[in-house]
Amino acid sequence: MISRMGAKSCAGVLWSLSFLFALRLLGQAVQRWAPQDFLPVFGAFQGSELPYWLLLSAQLAWAGVIYMAGSLARIAVGLAVPAAPDWFRTWIPAVFHVVLAAYVLTLALCHRRVLGLAHGEAHK
Repeated sequence: MISRMGAKSCAGVLWSLSFLFALRLLGQAVQRWAPQDFLPVFGAFQGSELPYWLLLSAQLAWAGVIYMAGSLARIAVGLAVPAAPDWFRTWIPAVFHVVLAAYVLTLALCHRRVLGLAHGEAHK
């Protein structure tokens, strides 16, 4: 269990990282719709030639796939190995990890479909 101070430290780090990532997204959005000389050009925010909507949805999808695979493997070990530690045999959290992984995959799919159509997949 994380101590009260440990939890606060973790939360602080996570909020700081979220803030930094939000700044990156804000900078990229500004350069997309209202370019400013003091910021790097739009392309500098992206490390590949993939369209941004495809890159983000692929990253979400791969994270979801890895998460889902791990969640299902946890359940499989719990079913297949009678002497497996309790962590593999706790059904409620195991099932909800599958639910959360499905959420991430659904988010990625929706993001890809909606933004793909909004940006016109015909531009390939």
